Amino acid sequence: MDITEVPVSNDNKGKKNEYKKPKNKSVTKERNAVEPKLEPKLEPKLEASETAFPPTFSVSEIKNKQRRHHMFMKFKQEKSKLKLQVKKKKKKEREALGDKAPPKEVPKTIENQRVYDETTVDPEDEEIAFDEGTDEFSAYFNGLTNPKVLITTSDRPRGRTVRFCEQLATVVPNAHVYYRRGLALKKIIPQCVARNFTYLMVINEDRKMPNGLVLCHLPDGPTAHFKISSVRLRKEMKRRGKDPTEHSPEVILNNFTTRLGHSIGRLFAALFPQDPQFVGRQVATFHNQRDFIFFRFHRYIFKNEKKVGIQELGPRFTLKLRSLQKGTFDSKFGEYEWVLKRHEMDACRRKFQI
Repeated sequence: MDITEVPVSNDNKGKKNEYKKPKNKSVTKERNAVEPKLEPKLEPKLEASETAFPPTFSVSEIKNKQRRHHMFMKFKQEKSKLKLQVKKKKKKEREALGDKAPPKEVPKTIENQRVYDETTVDPEDEEIAFDEGTDEFSAYFNGLTNPKVLITTSDRPRGRTVRFCEQLATVVPNAHVYYRRGLALKKIIPQCVARNFTYLMVINEDRKMPNGLVLCHLPDGPTAHFKISSVRLRKEMKRRGKDPTEHSPEVILNNFTTRLGHSIGRLFAALFPQDPQFVGRQVATFHNQRDFIFFRFHRYIFKNEKKVGIQELGPRFTLKLRSLQKGTFDSKFGEYEWVLKRHEMDACRRKFQI
């Protein structure tokens, strides 16, 4: 008798039939009543303009640079539109309320959140008035001395520095430009005093660019050292006016509020004669903001009783005070009134020195 083997798969081995047909029909009815029917949920359709991103999505997660820039600009536009709508709504509410409208909110800036400085100058203080009447610059403001300025450079100056000195000489009246010729400042100062110069201005350069200014008041000081940046000559400026005339300009000093700032402001003011010639309509401005001193030179014209037009003449530059020294220039044995310590003084962004 022959016996044939039937192959059996391992998958079905040991498995029981999971579903057994119920004997009674009542069981099937009860199961259908207990188990609810699952209906497919319909997701809301998104318009083409909307973006389907999770709530914690960040634009920086997009790896494609062009797509990331496109999405960032899109979010920025939506934010500005929303801001404009809120602004228009507030404007309409203010117009509707009229005089009963609440006062406008003052935006928070670094300037109006400035940390109070104990050395802030009060113009009505008697001590300040006494100091102004007896300091080194009192003779200029009383009309007893006329400023005479010598402008020089570091050794072997390049063309840009030389042109900058020549343009400064057209801004400051009675200023003369002399080349250094390798002389030390300690030898130049006695020669300046002998020729009745009241100021020595030295322009230093680095990599063919002006980068420093030493301003020394003669004959007894003080001496201030500044860092120069953002220098733009007249040819580099757009929509500039014609070259300045020889008239003495008016001087505007802004935001020199502390005792140190008061000294620096008087140091700049004594560079110019104290009887400006209004016929020339020229203004030299020293604007202090966050301890950076911005210099601008303008010519103005009265268009009518209410409107005034201004035209920048140049040059323009920015100064940052590095040190203030008593007496004339002496880098080794000089006594310093104030020295910039960047890591200590610039630790708080809302505290300013000038």
